[in-house]
Formats: sequence, structure tokens, C-alpha cells
Amino acid sequence: MSKKFVINKRSFLRLTALALLAPVAHTSTAQISTALAINRAARFRALSQRCAKAFCQLQADVMPDNARVIMAAAQALMQSGFEDMVRANLAGENLKHLQALQQDVVGLSKALAAQPTLDSIQTVSSLADKALEQANRLTLALESITSQSSAKLISLAGRQRMLSQRMAKNYFLISAVPDIRLAREQLSADRNDFNQALTVLAAAPVSTPAIRNDIALSRSQWTFFEAALRRKPDPEALRTVATTSERLLEVNNNLTVLYELALKDSLGTT
Repeated sequence: MSKKFVINKRSFLRLTALALLAPVAHTSTAQISTALAINRAARFRALSQRCAKAFCQLQADVMPDNARVIMAAAQALMQSGFEDMVRANLAGENLKHLQALQQDVVGLSKALAAQPTLDSIQTVSSLADKALEQANRLTLALESITSQSSAKLISLAGRQRMLSQRMAKNYFLISAVPDIRLAREQLSADRNDFNQALTVLAAAPVSTPAIRNDIALSRSQWTFFEAALRRKPDPEALRTVATTSERLLEVNNNLTVLYELALKDSLGTT
């Protein structure tokens, strides 16, 4: 995004989020960088939970038109992500991880075509978690290729994207199925993990003014989101969780991209 435009902070976040909310057209078949491969692999984690969150929104009839747009965009991005990963020229165990992830995403996509019901949202959540775990295996394997600290920061900031979506998904699940124990336990653990990761990112030696600014924004948006998560689920609270999770996602997606650029610079790649 060009810096010549004068826009307010919220508009900036909306525009930078386009990298996550809309597919990117590729004009080159050149091999992608290690930094981009890590980011793309990590992004599957967030996209799996994003699909499940949107599906739960549909079942709850919370901003359904918005939920349909989100789910369609996330599925399109998973497809474009696989197209990117082909250009990573993976081999051996890394290729097996990618192939297994593709199978998991196919299963998730089939489930997303069903009618959102109390049973189907739990099925979709389970399949999304399965895809998340496989995407995480691929991310960690790619991360191990380089010893650069910014590689781990790409993964960690990318995980924050995922947590924003999984926490929202589980909040919707708890609203629909109050006795769903796993969602409650996961939501509690994810809140702690998100807080701890903010501290790690803030203390990381890889930093620029833009990175420091986005970490501050993430902390600010987290305050609003966490407050929403503590509310008893009702129609207003569900809408608030849906919208605040989007803003938190935007900030952390931008932060992940900044770490990706930092790794590219340190490796001297394009």
C-alpha cells in the first residue's frame, strides 16, 4: 500500500487487512521466499478458524451476510495459499505436511457446504482444528529451515491471527452449546497464550517503528476483544465479539507481514 495516501488509523488497518481478506493474483511463477512460505503456512492456521467462526456466526444468525463474505474469502485464500506453496518447491517431510494439509482443507470445505446447525458447527470446528494442527506442523517445519529469530516471530505473530479467530469461534460455540467443555477450556488457554505472546513480541530484538506501533495497536485491540469475551453471550455480545475479532485479526496480520519483510531483509531475499 502506498504511503502517499493520507488516511486515518482505522482506514489503514482496513486496507492492510486486504492481504488476509481477499485473494491475491500472482503474475510470477518464481520460487517464493522462505519468509513468505512461513507466513503462508502459518496463515492456514488462522484461515481454518476463520471459516469455522463464520460458520458459527451463520448458525447464530449474527451478521449473516458478513459471515458469508468472510467464509468465502477465507476459502479463496486457502486455495491461493496452496498455489503459493507449490512455488515453495517443498520436498520430503515438508511436502508430506503440505499434502496432508490439503486433504484436511478439502474435508473442511465439504463440511462448510452443509446447513449450519448445532451438530454441524461442532463438526466444522473439529475439522478446522484438525487442519490447524497440520498447518502448524508445516509452519514449524519451515521455521526450522532458518536460524533467524524473525522466522519465529512470523510464526508467533501469525499464531496471534489464529487465536483471534479461534477465541471468537469458541465464544460462539459456547453460546450455542453451553456445556461444550473443550471450547471453554480452549478459550481460557488461548486468552493466556495471547497475553503471553504480546509480551514476547514486545520484548523481541527484531523491531522497527512500524512493528512497535502495530504491537501497541494489538495490545489496544486486545483490551476491547478480551472485554467482549468476558461478557455473557447474548445477541449484542455476539456481534461485539464478531467485530472486535476482525479488528484484532487485521492488526496482527499486518504485524505478521512486517516480520516477514524483516526476515526477507535479513536473508537478502525478495
